[in-house]
Amino acid sequence: MTEQWLEDRYAVACEVLAEAADIALRFSRERSSLTIEAKGPQDLVSQADREVEAHIRRRLIDAFPEDAFVGEETGRGGAEGATGAWVVDPIDGTQPFLLGLPFWCVSIAYVRDGEPVIGVIKNPTTGDVYAAYRGGGATLNGVRTSVLSADRLDEGVTGVGCSSTTTPGDLAQIMQRLREQNGMYLRVGSGALNIAYVAAGQLIGYVEMHINGWDCLAALCLCQEAGAVCSDFIGSYGIAGGGRVVVGAPGVYDALVDLLPT
Repeated sequence: MTEQWLEDRYAVACEVLAEAADIALRFSRERSSLTIEAKGPQDLVSQADREVEAHIRRRLIDAFPEDAFVGEETGRGGAEGATGAWVVDPIDGTQPFLLGLPFWCVSIAYVRDGEPVIGVIKNPTTGDVYAAYRGGGATLNGVRTSVLSADRLDEGVTGVGCSSTTTPGDLAQIMQRLREQNGMYLRVGSGALNIAYVAAGQLIGYVEMHINGWDCLAALCLCQEAGAVCSDFIGSYGIAGGGRVVVGAPGVYDALVDLLPT
């Protein structure tokens, strides 16, 4: 049996994820009329991002007023001195969302004692739900998943993230090192989905020079429960910070680390 606080939060997280995904999907069908702003190069935010996050924030804080909240669009909130915090990206992959591509998702994580202990992600366009909680394993649409078994990077496809903070030289070096080992890569514009693919056994691993906590913590929970090896993101950058992330099958983790420039 899980602890009651974990059971309660996991159940509500799954409910709120479904609600938020429905709201986001409705917005996606009306995306041509959305108000869009640029936060930076290749970094957009829309009315949909803000309204979906507002719904998630309201529901979670109403259910658990003792918890803190960290959202990409609204920042920190909730209880002071909380032992746990929700970390949310209402639409990870805003550009694919706005372009009508099926590579975006809603991501909700719960962090306690420096670890992501709940991670739920839904891709509204496909209906796929990735879900995990500490000690409960990882699932895709209710079916248990595990990472791929591999010892070389040419035995699978590696997800490679690239944000506006990644320099051309760093990206070129990652790609050169990957191809020198006959590895192939995938980038879909959503770090959360790419990392969830590792937990589902669809990618061999994922690397990125800079990713934010709200983009990756739910997916890192999934990967830990699926048997992946993950870099210590929270220990290095905190729940609201940003930096490198490496996650992958145990047999290729060191090779994945070596892809990133020092």
